Amino acid sequence: MPDIFSATKLLEKPAVNEERLLASSWQVIVHNDPVNLMSYVTMVFQKVFGFKKAIAEKHMMEVHTQGRSIVWVGLREEAEFYVEQLHGFLILATLEQV
Repeated sequence: MPDIFSATKLLEKPAVNEERLLASSWQVIVHNDPVNLMSYVTMVFQKVFGFKKAIAEKHMMEVHTQGRSIVWVGLREEAEFYVEQLHGFLILATLEQV
């Protein structure tokens, strides 16, 4: 009786670089909207990210003048958390992989 298992080669799972997956960065982007006051957006940045007022104002002005600002970069789970927090303050935010 022929051994069917010796003739069949199992497919090998492709190597996955786990370090690369873990280290892949995601960015939190805040987009301009016609609703929120600049002072409110500044306050939200301070509260959510712990930014000093000058840094929060810099990002707020970037959103206001350029339509968007990358306010945070890091791991996906944390990025999702920040986007969810910003949505709770009615700030339009998305995340993108870098």
